[in-house]
Amino acid sequence: MLATNDQEIRAALHKKKLRSYRKAGDAIVVDELGLSHAKVRIDVAVISAEVHGFEIKSGLDTLDRLPAQLEIYTKGLSRLTLVCADKHLSKAELIVPDWCGIIAAEKGPRGGIAFETARRARVNPNVDPVQVAHLLWHSEAAELLAGFGASPRELKRSRLQLYIDLAAQMPISDLIAAIRRFMAQRSAWRGQPAHA
Repeated sequence: MLATNDQEIRAALHKKKLRSYRKAGDAIVVDELGLSHAKVRIDVAVISAEVHGFEIKSGLDTLDRLPAQLEIYTKGLSRLTLVCADKHLSKAELIVPDWCGIIAAEKGPRGGIAFETARRARVNPNVDPVQVAHLLWHSEAAELLAGFGASPRELKRSRLQLYIDLAAQMPISDLIAAIRRFMAQRSAWRGQPAHA
């Protein structure tokens, strides 16, 4: 069996699996999205009505870092799908939580990547709104809190405190909608979000 690499799987994922999100027009697809202030990066994130992360483990990768990555993914993502080479499947099923989706990525004889869904992603029951709020910049979090009547002094507090306040004020669905709106407006966004 031919070994896959990260770039091949990522390109095929964008082309075959994520095209429907782009067609819908209300999703932002971001490569290498930093979570928890870039403690870890998720390979591809789709921000729509939820934050769905896709972590790629190619045939050239190991799963050594996955448990540590999962600690942050479990707090900061509404859904998670592991996209991995066939050789990782049985081990991955033992490591990832049962709500995590798993897609096998296999390279065909002509070099094309074929995907097979082993398990569909379900809603993460452990998502932490404070961690999701980490996707906002300080100025964005302050702008949202100002809308709830926070004083100028309160708005100067640390990012973490603003995230805690926001998580207490907003349902997570509204928080994600605000994140999507801000990401669409960011002019300096690294790699520019791929809008439909």
